[in-house]
Amino acid sequence: MHDLAPDTAEQHRLKWKCRRGLLELDLVLGRFLHQKAARLDAGTLVLLNELLDYPDNDLWDIVNGRSEDYAPRHKQLVDVLRAS
Repeated sequence: MHDLAPDTAEQHRLKWKCRRGLLELDLVLGRFLHQKAARLDAGTLVLLNELLDYPDNDLWDIVNGRSEDYAPRHKQLVDVLRAS
């Protein structure tokens, strides 16, 4: 799989989708993108986009460890987000 090239339209869409209403979630997702966006492969992008479809409060509960209510295929990405 190909890595995401810097400053692509896809990367801009992803940055926009990571902007959230909860400040805490916005900070975690922003830090994750800053550190990892240029190295995300297509499979990880699919998983990230799936997670970003969750409502803010549900996603925040997942990211901060209060919820394990996500698909098993998201575990590795959730672990990375929790470590961010």
